[in-house]
Amino acid sequence: MSAEGKGTAPSTRRGFLAGTAGLMAVAGSGLGGSAIASSNGSQRPAKREIEPFWGDHQGGIVTPMQRHSYFAAFDLTAGKREEVATLLRQWTAAAARMADANTAEPLGQDPAVPAADTGEALDLSPARLTVTIGFGAGLFVKDGQDRYGLGARRPEALVDLPRFTGDQLVEAHSGGDLSVQACADDPQIAFHAVRQLARLAYGAAQIRWAQTGFLPNFAGKETPRNLMGFKDGTNNPSAADPQAMKEVVWVGEEGPDWMRGGSYVVVRRIRIALEHWDRMKVDFQEQTVGRRKYSGAPLGAKAEFDPVDLDKTDAEGNPVIAENAHIRLAAAAQNGGARLLRRGYSYNDGVNFTTERWPPWRQGLEYDAGLFFVCYQRDPRTGFIKVFDRMAKFDTMNQFVTHVGGGLFACPGGAAEGRFIGERLFDSA
Repeated sequence: MSAEGKGTAPSTRRGFLAGTAGLMAVAGSGLGGSAIASSNGSQRPAKREIEPFWGDHQGGIVTPMQRHSYFAAFDLTAGKREEVATLLRQWTAAAARMADANTAEPLGQDPAVPAADTGEALDLSPARLTVTIGFGAGLFVKDGQDRYGLGARRPEALVDLPRFTGDQLVEAHSGGDLSVQACADDPQIAFHAVRQLARLAYGAAQIRWAQTGFLPNFAGKETPRNLMGFKDGTNNPSAADPQAMKEVVWVGEEGPDWMRGGSYVVVRRIRIALEHWDRMKVDFQEQTVGRRKYSGAPLGAKAEFDPVDLDKTDAEGNPVIAENAHIRLAAAAQNGGARLLRRGYSYNDGVNFTTERWPPWRQGLEYDAGLFFVCYQRDPRTGFIKVFDRMAKFDTMNQFVTHVGGGLFACPGGAAEGRFIGERLFDSA
C-alpha cells in the first residue's frame, strides 16, 4: 500500500492547509484571505508573511518590527558541549521550518507517541515569524566553572552588566545562558515558536524566565506609542540603512570570528508606575520626556521629525529641553556619538493590589506593566552601558520607571542553509 493509502500525516503547516482546503473554503479561508493557491492546489502563505531565515545575519534584528514578541531566557542543563551544539542545531532547523510555514519537525504517523509539533499553529500563517538566538555569559563560564570548554572564547564585549543607579533586578527574571526571541504579527505564532524550542530542549536546557510584548496595530506607518502615551523610537537609526547598521549594530573585525555579522542585545524589563504617571499634568510629562505628547515634536519644534535642538533656550535663558529630560540624556550628541537600535515592546502582566497608605498614588493597585526594552548594538560597552549610566543617574523619568529584570546576550551571525546558529563557536573551540 502506498504512503497515501496509509494515511500519512501532513508534515507541514502548508500541507495541513492543503488537506483542509474544502473546509477553509466554506469557512472563508482560515488565513483571512492571506494565502494564495499554488499550481497544485495547495495553500501557500503570501511572501509578505514569510521572513527569510537563512543569511548573513539573524532575523528579528533589522527586520521591520512585528506586532508581538515572546522572549525566553534558558538555563543550560546539558553536561557536554556536544549536547549544546546538538540543541542549537535542532533549534536552528526548527526555527527555519517554522519561519517558512512548516511545523517545527515533520509530523509522525504514530499517535501513541508525543507529537513532533504541539499543533496550535497548524492553521495559521507564519505571520512574519523571526527567531533570534543569543548566548549569555553562562554558556562560557558559570559559577566559576568552564562547563563546556568555551571560556576562552567568551567575547570581551559580553561583559557582566554593571548595577545601575535605581536597579531593582529580580534574580528570577534576569540573566540566562541562552536567549530566544520570537517575533510575529500573531501572538500565538510567537508563543508557538518558543514553545517548540523549549520542548526540543528537554534534558538540555529549561526556561529561566520569559516575557511577552506587544505593539499597537500601526502597520509600520508611524512611530508607535508606548504605555505612557508618547511616541517611542522617533530618533532610532534606520534599520533599512545598511551603512548605519554596519556602524551601529553588526559586529565587525573587532569581534571574534564567530560573532562577526552578529550583534549584542540588551533586554530590560522596565515597570512603569502608570498609576503615578497618569496623575501628572501633560506639560510636566512633556518636560520629562522632552517632546510634545500628542504630536511627538521635540520641545521648541513643530513636527515629530524636526531636529532636536538641545541648545535652544527660552526667553529667560533656560534650556527649552531640560538638562534632565529623557531625550536629551539619550541623545547621541550627549553620549560621544553612542547609538543603539531600539526594538522594544510594551508589556502588560495585570495588576497588583496594595495596602500601602503612602504615597497616595499607590493606594489600591499598581499596574504590572511597562516596557520590555530591547536594543541591539555592536558593543554594549560603548552602547547601552555608556548611554544608560547617565540616564540612570539623572533622567527625570526615573521617578516613574523601575528596571526589574533583563540581561545581555551575544547573538551570533546568521547561518547558511544546512548549518546552525553559533556553529563557528563550536567548530573552533
